[in-house]
Amino acid sequence: MTYTFNPGPAAVYPAVRQYLLDAFDEGWLSAPHRSERVTALVRQTVTDLKTKLNIPQEYTVLFTGSATEGWEILTQSLTPRRSLHFYNGAFGEKWLKYAQAQRPASTGHRFGLEEVPDVRLLPADMAGTDLVCLTQNETSTATQLREGIILNFHNRMGPALLAVDATSSMAGINLKFVKADAWLASVQKCFGLPAGLGLLVLSPRAVAQAKEIGEKAHYNSLVPALAQMLNHQTNYTPNVLGIYLLSRVLTDREPIKAVSQHLTDRAQKLYEFFEQFTPLTPLVTNPETRSTTVIGLQGPAPLIEEIRRKALEAGLYLGSGYGDLKATTLRIANFPAVPDAGMAALVQFFVQEYPA
Repeated sequence: MTYTFNPGPAAVYPAVRQYLLDAFDEGWLSAPHRSERVTALVRQTVTDLKTKLNIPQEYTVLFTGSATEGWEILTQSLTPRRSLHFYNGAFGEKWLKYAQAQRPASTGHRFGLEEVPDVRLLPADMAGTDLVCLTQNETSTATQLREGIILNFHNRMGPALLAVDATSSMAGINLKFVKADAWLASVQKCFGLPAGLGLLVLSPRAVAQAKEIGEKAHYNSLVPALAQMLNHQTNYTPNVLGIYLLSRVLTDREPIKAVSQHLTDRAQKLYEFFEQFTPLTPLVTNPETRSTTVIGLQGPAPLIEEIRRKALEAGLYLGSGYGDLKATTLRIANFPAVPDAGMAALVQFFVQEYPA
């Protein structure tokens, strides 16, 4: 049996194989995207997203191509002047660079792996800032912002909007959507699906702001996207297969509260195991900042290479480090689609190959 622990694209649910066959047999691959059949699918999928993930009913869900497209949309349509970014890893930094390419006045603050972003770095006068951007789960550094940190920022926003990248945690962690104005993610991580579909979740305040700004210069601008979603349609040809697969996963999975508790318990056991019984150590030592869904492990580069090779021979595909951490770290995806049997096999591998 082979198990995938890569943090993205990550393991998909085994049931996806049957979903794909059903999609073909049921004619979804050639269904007209403006038809009542597809709009009914979109409507039901949005309903299920709100129910299973505890998204407030008054929030708007939009479908995109990826989380990266979500960055672009937020900059184009909600940032007429500048955004302010707090980050500690490669993806948060990339978001800042994407924003600066369109809005050069955008700025950022980097913080350490064992730290939380300092809300006191927000400007005293937020009137000149359109968007404050946080990465809830930084995949590259295996760190996470707890609910209280996002709440601290939420309470200091003033006229600015708060945007949160939850690419590696949405559908895995019980997020408090009401504490931010824009949330973005892709389905190839905690949703347990193939890449190619993104989500953008907007508060009523964000929707109102988009309409007030009125930006319509791009094919994925928010104003036309919001208008089309009133009819449960996208403003461009949608990924019908991706939406169908998402609908099937949502139907079959437990509510997010149960999923989140299971991943939290499993992460705690894994951290305790790696701290005590292996030659590797957690990349992040502060329990308040390390991720629940992406577990980072560090060690000497030759050891990391050896472990990855031996694990692959044992049918365990471990995620490599990212960026500057590539050679000296491993990343273990603690995503819902990774079964408990896979985690047990991973632990058994280390017990056998690297006994304490």
